[in-house]
Amino acid sequence: MITCIREVRRAKGLTLQEVADRCVPPTTPQTIGRLETGTRTVSVSWLNRIADALGVDASDLVRLPDRADLPVAAILGHDGAHSPRREGVVVPPSASPGLVAVSVEAGIGDYRAGDEIWCERIVPGLFATALNRDVLLPRPSGRFLFGRLIGREAGKLHILPLGAGARQQVIADPAWAAVAIRLVRPL
Repeated sequence: MITCIREVRRAKGLTLQEVADRCVPPTTPQTIGRLETGTRTVSVSWLNRIADALGVDASDLVRLPDRADLPVAAILGHDGAHSPRREGVVVPPSASPGLVAVSVEAGIGDYRAGDEIWCERIVPGLFATALNRDVLLPRPSGRFLFGRLIGREAGKLHILPLGAGARQQVIADPAWAAVAIRLVRPL
């Protein structure tokens, strides 16, 4: 199995020690180094532990023949663009179960025509985690409401739709909500 543990770790700006400390249970930086270089075989268990420590999906650590990583050509900071100190790659996003998308047809609020908004579905018990975030909610007859979740009380969600002059709407007991987690914007 070809892994890209080192590339992801470096892209996140973490040292071997930091990744080792974040593993559950913690391990040694030498072990992480051996797993990165292939000196030690990476089991599924190790792959999952390291993925959790890096805050990514285990699939992001496996290099597949049909997935092209993007090399980092420059780093943009407060002082402008400059060359990276060492090679790096950006792992393209991959869809996972529970994700839905919103395709933006016309610009509204912070979104432009052509944007794709990736949303993660959540159950009613987790609605509080979405406060002050953009959410997609199902409505009767195959309709939806998309806007900022500004309040929650007694099974009712208070949503502020996007756009100037929009009025707050209250949705009672939706079966699910989907929280915006990623914006894909063509330039």
